[in-house]
Amino acid sequence: MFIVSSLLDIFLHLDQHLSVYMNEYGPFIYLILFIIVFCETGLVIMPFLPGDSLLFATGALAAAGSIKLLPIYLIFSIAAIAGDTVNYAIGHYLRDKVVARENIRFIKKEYLDRTTEFFNKHGSATIILARFVPIIRTFAPFVAGVGSMPYRKFLSFNAIGGILWVSIALFAGYFFGNIPVVKDNFSIVVLGIVVVSLLPVVFTMIKNKKATKNS
Repeated sequence: MFIVSSLLDIFLHLDQHLSVYMNEYGPFIYLILFIIVFCETGLVIMPFLPGDSLLFATGALAAAGSIKLLPIYLIFSIAAIAGDTVNYAIGHYLRDKVVARENIRFIKKEYLDRTTEFFNKHGSATIILARFVPIIRTFAPFVAGVGSMPYRKFLSFNAIGGILWVSIALFAGYFFGNIPVVKDNFSIVVLGIVVVSLLPVVFTMIKNKKATKNS
């Protein structure tokens, strides 16, 4: 319970914790931020890591002069693209097990099924669209690796989606994060970002339940 409470506190007060970490770790904060974004997009066992909210909070700190905007923009973009690339490779490696419907430790079948359905609906554009949907963002490149999407095609969608995601989330924080009403209610803003990001997943679940009842 204590661990959950601590994680929730860090998640809701990212701006405050980032400020503390920057004072404590100095330039190494860039490496830490790279690792977080890389793992959130590149490892299917870590979809719970902060994504949109972390980029937003970092953008707000960049506007305040606490962190350099251009370096962190490049670092986040590289981390997002590299993470998806590794995720694709993992999916390709585990393709036979996934196709055979074998259980894979640490990977929730529910998330895989949800992402596969998202893929079936949106096609290759899923790699771009999924960037803005938590959980789906982490599993989309994995499913692409399991499927038949050629790597070159995946890489182009991956680069576009990664840069677009980082640009929107980071610069939203940069331009709006230090507005008094946003800064004074940062926890609510973070929750709002999470809720809005999860809406597509919720709508899909509701739609699936209705389809199941009608069938």
